[in-house]
Amino acid sequence: MIERYTLPKMEKVWAEENRFQKMLEVELAVCRAWAKKGKIPKKDMESIEKKAGFDLERIKELEKKTQHEVVAFIDNLSENLGELAKYIHLGLTSSDILDTSLAMLLLEASDILLGDLENLTVLLKRKAKLYRNTIMAGRTHGIHAEPITLGLKLAGFYAEGLRNLERLKQAKEVIGFGKISGAVGNFSHIEPEIEEMVCTRLGLKPEPVSTQIIPRDRYAVYLSTLAIIGGFLERLALEIRHLQRTEVLEVEEPFAEGQRGSSAMPHKRNPVLSERICGLARLLRSYAQAGMENISLWHERDISHSSVERIILPDATTLLDYMLNLMIYILDKLIVYPDNMRNNLRKTGGLIFSQRVLLTLMDKGLPRQKAYDLVQRVALICWKEKRDFQELLLRDKEIRKYLEEKEIRALFDLSFYLRNIDKIFHRVGL
Repeated sequence: MIERYTLPKMEKVWAEENRFQKMLEVELAVCRAWAKKGKIPKKDMESIEKKAGFDLERIKELEKKTQHEVVAFIDNLSENLGELAKYIHLGLTSSDILDTSLAMLLLEASDILLGDLENLTVLLKRKAKLYRNTIMAGRTHGIHAEPITLGLKLAGFYAEGLRNLERLKQAKEVIGFGKISGAVGNFSHIEPEIEEMVCTRLGLKPEPVSTQIIPRDRYAVYLSTLAIIGGFLERLALEIRHLQRTEVLEVEEPFAEGQRGSSAMPHKRNPVLSERICGLARLLRSYAQAGMENISLWHERDISHSSVERIILPDATTLLDYMLNLMIYILDKLIVYPDNMRNNLRKTGGLIFSQRVLLTLMDKGLPRQKAYDLVQRVALICWKEKRDFQELLLRDKEIRKYLEEKEIRALFDLSFYLRNIDKIFHRVGL
């Protein structure tokens, strides 16, 4: 991933140094397992532990000749071990090292993402409580529907964040598998017990049935989960973008001192951070698609997945790390305009109360269709002529046959729409 969207902790995970270090840890874990089985003398194992190491530049130099990264790594490791190199890579194939070390890297990346997501859900919880009773227009199709609160809106995102935490934990379990089973997964030159010992030592589970590689459905699940979390962030960012529109201006993302919104128009305060999140979510979905394409390989494996994964796995985790932290910043500094929310509620002249009028007429005994027609007729006049809905109801002779003035005025109480907020919050532990 380009530097612009790479944060320090995730950068260290996918750094070349860390990647080869994980490969070294796998090789050493295999050696330790062989030592326990008596194939490597204790004294030699101690020497391997001391001498084992690699040099990135030397690996790159060797790879120019070998055209094989793992072979270059093993050759460099062998140079450092001397005659002890005879114990390295016993019974293994390259993918035993690559896939097992990749699982270790993905677990590290997942821990960072889980921390990010937990921080975001904590922030959503705090903001939902803060704006629990900040009343605003609920919108469907972009049109005013009925009153809700900003807290209720954020509670929905909080609940989604909790679901995504569970998804990511499950996805972490799915990719936490290693394989030390040889060239086609049949353990012809190594014992399943060695695999079990290695995976246990490295914090992984053994792949139940592997080929030359770990089945790629695991990575497809993982990438799909990251894409779903990206969709969650996109939905939240899109909400902020809509609510920041000039005609609405109910919330606004932070605008830093010295920031410029436009090279041409000095007045511009654009929701560029939220727009960035929406754009990057598209990339995450494309990585999930590529992960799906990687599932189907020739026989016990081909190498068509490898080049793809070198890009999509580091990039997807790095991007999501960036997006989560960016959303935390946006939400933490979010500017909220409660007065604008109340002013916007008045723009329809009270039409947001139409369902309550409808249901009250039905309580009086009117058939639903007749009650609906009565309310809609008045509502259309209100909409077309920009008049006050309550006053039109009070003057409508047909409606006044069923509702007294006091009853009509009581229907326009905003607090009615807050009465069950606490129950909803209780459902998600708010």
